[in-house]
Amino acid sequence: MGMTITEKILAKHAGKSFVEPGELIMVNVDMALANDITGPVAIEEFRKAGAEKVFDREKIALIPDHFAPNKDIKSAELCKILRDFAKEHEIVHYYEVGRMGIEHALLPEQGIVLPGDVVIGADSHTCTYGALGAFSTGVGSTDLAFAMITGKCWFKVPETMKFIYHGKLNPWVTGKDLILHTIGDIGVDGALYKAMEFTGEALSYLTMDERFTMTNMAIEAGGKNGIMEPDDVTLEYVKKRAKRSFDVFKSDEDAHYSEIIDYNVEKIGPKIALPHLPENVVDVEEAQGIAIDQVVIGSCTNGRLEDMRMAAEVIKGHKVHPYVRLIVIPATQQVYQDMIKEGITEIFIQAGAVVSTPTCGPCLGGYMGILAKGERAVATTNRNFVGRMGHPESEVFLSNPAVAAASAIKGEITHPQEVA
Repeated sequence: MGMTITEKILAKHAGKSFVEPGELIMVNVDMALANDITGPVAIEEFRKAGAEKVFDREKIALIPDHFAPNKDIKSAELCKILRDFAKEHEIVHYYEVGRMGIEHALLPEQGIVLPGDVVIGADSHTCTYGALGAFSTGVGSTDLAFAMITGKCWFKVPETMKFIYHGKLNPWVTGKDLILHTIGDIGVDGALYKAMEFTGEALSYLTMDERFTMTNMAIEAGGKNGIMEPDDVTLEYVKKRAKRSFDVFKSDEDAHYSEIIDYNVEKIGPKIALPHLPENVVDVEEAQGIAIDQVVIGSCTNGRLEDMRMAAEVIKGHKVHPYVRLIVIPATQQVYQDMIKEGITEIFIQAGAVVSTPTCGPCLGGYMGILAKGERAVATTNRNFVGRMGHPESEVFLSNPAVAAASAIKGEITHPQEVA
């Protein structure tokens, strides 16, 4: 019997010729990462274990992105722990404010994670890198500490679900809509501890930025990882950035899947997830007219350049509704620079938006856009749990950048065709 792409990557990193679902294995990791919230906990465990040095200073990434630039004394102290550890161990991939970006956008952009890699991170959205054809998943801070010491992590080989997307996308439909539709179909636990393998001709129409969005949200369906086989689009993206060799894996034709689900994307329109779960997905038309107070365009899900271009296309020539706050957060400094060069930043500012330095900020209720009691936000982020972006009696609606921009103009949830 053949193996899936996920099984092949895990087998190679475990030094085995074959693995199967349910098998417990110890694998070598190519990259272990943490941020200013999870990193300090891992560093504490690292020290408790009596470790004196990291396994490889080039295979660890420490990125202060959640509460950075520091929002208060506590966040400053957390970032200092990260900075001091990076200095002590001469960590190559430490990125200070001014160079940093949201970790899951920064690492692919810099060519730090590549196809065929095993990547673990003390952050659940580490599954983002599956868009490159890597096995990437979130782990606890203790597991991360172990990996920083040994370069290894143990896994139970997951079963794989295969999602096949057929057809050509409709206008204003993006990778965000495909993954929201999928989560709405199978539920937030529909892929619990399973690899979600995305394939089909419809994906060939997606940019790399849209593909990252899809794998980023695999965790919202309970997935252990999300993954796509590298194609020409992937390889073009990677080869411009890679500073080391990499391996491309593909699933065997006789690989076993726990379930195969087909979608006709020509029947899918722009989607929105209603509070308070990412599975509460409806067509935008069903939510149209719901009044909102804030719009956030950014995050590790939709803060890349293509996201900004799409939102700017909708908002150009319009003004943000007078009682709506539009907060735009580019995911990296490179995205920020490109926005300036292309005139995107000017479009947003002329419309009445505020443009922030890269940060996770409001996505996790950190800062830069906390909601008050009774307020509603449309966000291009990944989670809309109770209290996720502020007061427990606030509400978050998840959408693609075009829907978010259109809603900012109208002051209510709006299909982009209404304003574009």
